[in-house]
Amino acid sequence: MSDIILARVSETLATEQSLESLVRQLLEMLELVTDMESTYLTKVDINARLQHILYARNSKHMQIPEGLSVPWGETLCKRAIDSDCFFSNEVAERWGDCDAAKALNITSYMSIPIHLEDGSLYGTLCAASSRRQNLSERGEQVLKLFAGLIGQYIQKESLVQQLREANAALIAYSYTDALTGLPNRRAIFDNLSTLFSLARHLNRNAIIAYIDLDDFKLINDRFGHETGDQFLVEVGRRLNGGRGDDEIVGRLGGDEFMVASLCRDQQKGTDAPLTLLKTQLSARIAGEYWLGDVHIVYPGASLGIVEVDPAKHDADSALRAADVAMYTEKKGKRKTAFLNVD
Repeated sequence: MSDIILARVSETLATEQSLESLVRQLLEMLELVTDMESTYLTKVDINARLQHILYARNSKHMQIPEGLSVPWGETLCKRAIDSDCFFSNEVAERWGDCDAAKALNITSYMSIPIHLEDGSLYGTLCAASSRRQNLSERGEQVLKLFAGLIGQYIQKESLVQQLREANAALIAYSYTDALTGLPNRRAIFDNLSTLFSLARHLNRNAIIAYIDLDDFKLINDRFGHETGDQFLVEVGRRLNGGRGDDEIVGRLGGDEFMVASLCRDQQKGTDAPLTLLKTQLSARIAGEYWLGDVHIVYPGASLGIVEVDPAKHDADSALRAADVAMYTEKKGKRKTAFLNVD
């Protein structure tokens, strides 16, 4: 039997699987070795003072329900830990004050704590029976072995999850403009590629707006770079705050932003969607800005808005076309002036 158990454990550990899959196989093997009616894994929430039954195997009459939560202070597991006794086949005599044991008619019980590398208590690995059972040396060894394996696996899963979260944060950081929190140039091109793919699928055109903030250098020179940064943050907030469900908003860099969306099918090839987007963006950007002690009345930005057929343009060429349209508008403007109110 020992060789069979070891072979099954080796096979189980050799395959990549979830914690649940691993535990369920170990609980089945623990039942074979100990001949107990129920084997189960618990998780202890010390702060909430609760013990949760995560996974259970009930092969005979006794039923330990998964999902059950009980006050930690009332459990057999806590009594076993406090008395440094991980096995008893005289539960009623040893822990007669435990109502849960009475309700489940537990006569024989074994429990071993599962500790993580930092010494914290994760939970317990348990086995119980309504019949009087003796604990063999082999059963004790298997219980300790399985508890150690589960602890190591939980630690590994935790580290893997931390790595995934760190990787996700790194990816998010690499795709986010640090100042405004908007998608950066890298993210913009990825998002535009997705938008163009959707537009081709729907047989619709895309609208690209290239935004250049007129006289941004004047704001920096007159009020300082900190005020200039606050201005960029506020512009980004206004653009993103008015964003439609299908719009992409991002900062290309410096004082340049971009907004893109799908063209409505019925407006395809007309000036209506371009005019509407220009009106909306102008309204979002122009107006009063309170930047600390500085008050700016900003007349607006230069906007280059184009409608492109995604079957004929990719994201790069579409953005270049919008850039050209923006410079055409900028050249036609007279110099603007700012009103500063202290």
